[in-house]
Amino acid sequence: MYKLVVLYPHPADPEHFRDYYVTNHLPLVARLPGLLAWRYSFDVAAIQGQAPYFAIFEAEFADAAAMHAARASAHGKRVTADVANYATGGAVVIHYPVRHGTG
Repeated sequence: MYKLVVLYPHPADPEHFRDYYVTNHLPLVARLPGLLAWRYSFDVAAIQGQAPYFAIFEAEFADAAAMHAARASAHGKRVTADVANYATGGAVVIHYPVRHGTG
């Protein structure tokens, strides 16, 4: 499995972010080709102090090639371009192969 994570710093207008994200952005995301699962939260907390992020999004793909293909598709480019419509604080995007531990 391969994971894409988007970390959103605090926006200028949190209510606009929440409303736009749920009403407009997530329906776009849900139609990404090759997307296996996705989840998000606005309840980001830090163990100590204030969390540097307002929201988090996680997407799962079969592998890196599937994630790259999804992001490079016409729909993926539309999803990426839409971020500017709500994320005034920007976005940090990371991705990685998932490794499973034992224990």
